[in-house]
Amino acid sequence: MAGDGTSVERLRQYLRELKPAARSILIGELERSVLRGDEATGASPVLGASLVLQELRALLREQREGAQRIGSAARLFVAPVEPFLVDDVADHKHPGRIARCVLDQLWTWVKRDLLLDDAKSYTDAVNEALLADNTPKAEQQARSFQDRAACAIEAAIAAANDDENLRRRLNVQIGTPRAADDAGILLRALKSRDTLATFAAHLPLHIVNLADQRLDQAKVLIESTVAFDGETFLPALLIVMNRLAAPWQLIRLGVRAAGTDIAARVADTPYGVTVNIVLAELERLIRELRNDLRSGRGVAVGALLKTIHDAARGLRTELELPVDSSWGRALAAQRAQISELLKSEIESVPGRVRRLLRGRPASDIRANSTLDADDVAETEALVEFIGSCRNFAGELALNEITQRTFSELQQYLDNGTRLLIDGLRQAAPAERSFRQSQVDAARRFCAKIFGAEYGAMLSKAAAVAVTPAPARKYA
Repeated sequence: MAGDGTSVERLRQYLRELKPAARSILIGELERSVLRGDEATGASPVLGASLVLQELRALLREQREGAQRIGSAARLFVAPVEPFLVDDVADHKHPGRIARCVLDQLWTWVKRDLLLDDAKSYTDAVNEALLADNTPKAEQQARSFQDRAACAIEAAIAAANDDENLRRRLNVQIGTPRAADDAGILLRALKSRDTLATFAAHLPLHIVNLADQRLDQAKVLIESTVAFDGETFLPALLIVMNRLAAPWQLIRLGVRAAGTDIAARVADTPYGVTVNIVLAELERLIRELRNDLRSGRGVAVGALLKTIHDAARGLRTELELPVDSSWGRALAAQRAQISELLKSEIESVPGRVRRLLRGRPASDIRANSTLDADDVAETEALVEFIGSCRNFAGELALNEITQRTFSELQQYLDNGTRLLIDGLRQAAPAERSFRQSQVDAARRFCAKIFGAEYGAMLSKAAAVAVTPAPARKYA
């Protein structure tokens, strides 16, 4: 995420209102922008292409899973925690961050178990203000309720720390896998709301490269903020990470603080937590890639793979990580996960292409049928994914399998498309729609492997194949 919480929420709302066709066009353009490296060269807007793709992926996952949005009063209440949300399942640990999916449970805990009457009055007041189009009044009501809630949350946490029974009760009331941590992050965001807002206002909305003067400025700003409020160190680091075009660059604060890239020295500084933050984020991105690939409806998988590749390479090259250190072992395990995941997906692609495009006798084709559109779209995404993998194969130890698979696809498509055109030319009327759908699928796959011009040439060949020959005239 980049930008402040308000900017991101506006972006999210804008993306929700787009029609599916418009989203598809936007995804394609942004995917190409990221893979071209436009963002790395500073060509991205204030809210970068990587951020928009991240929000699109989150939005589509949310829609597939049928997630419900919390109401306006709740959204205003949890607004200070927005920079510390992560789109992940609730039981995975992210230092200083909580899963977006637990917001409703935290809000329910506050309004049901801590401030029942107060919460009802607050909700009614906010709804009344919003109906009157008085947003400032609604925000004022939210700030007042946040202050009261912070006191109640702090008291509940303190009581739970002193009493095992109360601790178990707190866990049951909140109902999340990491209840105490989630409550603590919410409390810290509410208590330090104004300090963190001031800190965020002094940061650029988008930091293309955290280096040199920009790195020193961020470090000074963090430390001056912490001197004012000692509980803001971890939240301030996360806000900085939200603004980075490449979030893995957060580890550079640790290297600068230690004055060396030796991992053990970095770990001895307070900024050592930046490595834990980035490792947790890399683990989340790997899960996201796995889920998108398994669903067959991954959004901008190439750009996601680039983000993963850059993070793994950044950790390996910016830090001197002994292989037997805890960080070294964690990174090695993650790189092994990436390699195994990608090998499995890469090896599956030629088989999927052959299954769709294989020649079939007329007796096996149902009259007026076509290939399944979703199956074709999923396979096309995987074919494009092979091309993306070629760009990152070296770092991920995938050179041999990627090159072999790409060559296999080239050979199969180059030879197979001729047979498909011949089949379309000779097809009986009942089977023509199926033969045509095979040619259309082949055209889409070829455009990903050979380029758009090859795909256009194949379209012309298909059009010629179904055009009746002119009747011969006799003198």
